[in-house]
Amino acid sequence: MIAPSLSIAQELFPRGIDHYLVGGLFVGLGIAVIYLGTGILAGNSTFLETTLSYVSDLPRFQREKYVASRDWRVVFAVSIVAGAAIYEFGFTADAFVTEVQWWRLLGGGILVGIGTQIGKGCTSGHGVSGIASLSRTSIVNVALFIGAAVATALVVAALGVTP
Repeated sequence: MIAPSLSIAQELFPRGIDHYLVGGLFVGLGIAVIYLGTGILAGNSTFLETTLSYVSDLPRFQREKYVASRDWRVVFAVSIVAGAAIYEFGFTADAFVTEVQWWRLLGGGILVGIGTQIGKGCTSGHGVSGIASLSRTSIVNVALFIGAAVATALVVAALGVTP
């Protein structure tokens, strides 16, 4: 008989946890390399503004911190997507497909973008770099991110919304 906690873990993670562990190690390693190489805590919340510094002359996008860090931020963001794609196509039998409509993904992305502006950072910045450096702001923000996600999931499930 399988122990109850193992049974619950298998139900929650039917594909296993190996890929989460490997991904977490790579994210941690990447953030450590960026910090050791530049002294900057890595996060993707400024990716859009940093990228817009390439094409916009607006003063908001030409701030020194954006111009000075835009090259590695682009590499960082592209590496996250490329790493996931390489893993998915190289180590799994089939590609990940979602049943969620495009407009819901777009709306969710916009809300996440607004949240990162309000929260002064994203989950990768606050959750990995901020908590690792024992930042009180990051700890509070991560608790709020998780709380909002849980509340949203519970409300959506209670309303019977499906993909």
